[in-house]
Amino acid sequence: MNAKEQQRGMVLNQVERRQLTGQQAAVLVGLSLRQVRRLLAGYRKEGVAALAHGNRGRVPVHRIPEETRRRVLTLSQRLYQGLNHHHLQELLEEREGLVLSRPSLWRILTAAGIPSPRRRRPAQHRCRRERFPQEGMLLQVDGSRHDWLQGRGPYLTLVGAIDDADGTVPYALFREQEDAQGYLLLLREIIKRRGVPLAIYSDRHGIFQVNPKQPESLEEQLAGERQPTQVGRALKELGIQSIRALSPQAKGRIERLWGTFQDRLVAELRLAGATTMEEANQVLWAFLPRFNDRFGVPAAQPGLAYRPAAGLDLDGVLCFKYQRTVAKDNTVKLGEHTLQLLPGPHRFSYARARVELQERLDGSVVAAYQGKVIATKEAPPLPATLRARKGSRGEAPAPPFGLSLGVSPNGAQGKGVAVLGPEDEDTRPQAGKAPTHRPGPQHPWRRPLVVTKSLNH
Repeated sequence: MNAKEQQRGMVLNQVERRQLTGQQAAVLVGLSLRQVRRLLAGYRKEGVAALAHGNRGRVPVHRIPEETRRRVLTLSQRLYQGLNHHHLQELLEEREGLVLSRPSLWRILTAAGIPSPRRRRPAQHRCRRERFPQEGMLLQVDGSRHDWLQGRGPYLTLVGAIDDADGTVPYALFREQEDAQGYLLLLREIIKRRGVPLAIYSDRHGIFQVNPKQPESLEEQLAGERQPTQVGRALKELGIQSIRALSPQAKGRIERLWGTFQDRLVAELRLAGATTMEEANQVLWAFLPRFNDRFGVPAAQPGLAYRPAAGLDLDGVLCFKYQRTVAKDNTVKLGEHTLQLLPGPHRFSYARARVELQERLDGSVVAAYQGKVIATKEAPPLPATLRARKGSRGEAPAPPFGLSLGVSPNGAQGKGVAVLGPEDEDTRPQAGKAPTHRPGPQHPWRRPLVVTKSLNH
């Protein structure tokens, strides 16, 4: 007898000794008075056997035969090994004539210790995250690519940040694309207006982190760590903790912000008639104070967690930094810029030295050596650059091999002068290039090397 049947037997014995009434016994065993009377009648006639279920010990008529169970286990371990339960159930019905439900097949296989090779991902428990208690502790940043101007202008990307504590937007701006310069401009304005936040919560965009699947460079292998991106380096220099979300739901606050902006801000831009990025930014900056007053919530703790920006060289931190080796003539090149490094009080010549070039957000380029800015000026152009500029102004260079370009010395089209038209460009000989020669198929270079062994060896 199990515990339930033993409890019923004890209650029925008390009823027999008139220690309990039938109504009280029904409450104790959780049955109706009619069922208690039926059990009591059976108990008086058959004893404790009446308390057991009538089907105990019987084999159900719909039970799967043991032979079928053994056959299913044999097929699943040999012919159909490695199949998931759904696929195995279909093949057993199609090929073997074994009609089984998937739950029955699952019970047979799991009882024998054969789990399905393909398991479903278990459901994850999600709950609302508590806001950070003080303003400035955490900023969520992201970019939203959308037709903000509704066809009146180009597609734009809105780059912005939202404070996790009170839900206000400290700053945002429109950009043509979601780029690193936009995030640097965003950080600069936030720091100027409020201060340095403690942490930034972003996605895993290539702007914030290097692709982990990308192989490491030689410098990264020697350093033992990944080189940060330009934005990641700026956050590290500012002492801002960079947190990267693993899913859009993790930074749901700013994702919901974009939904609100794509409803309200789009209407504001349409009413203002904005058609360019500059006009859209003006409408946006006038819209942000009204949005913060309408949707901002009070933080749990008063005060600001922003750190003061006093003493920080924001222009020297929020910029693009590159390492370059100075040439022997004390020049260094970055893109189209060639800077001439001037001698200073700390060093007379920087030839072969490793300097840092800073491309500021205003477009200027600054050189620094060991943390100190170097005096520079624009380097004089090389002769090749001057010749390229001369050709770009429309002055035709001298024709190669003494051939005229169809213009006689007096300026008119001359007769008997070799004129090279557009159809002759591919066959025109190139100065300074030797004619190429390809060996034929029977050339000794194209024959395989055959090595024969002497009989004496």
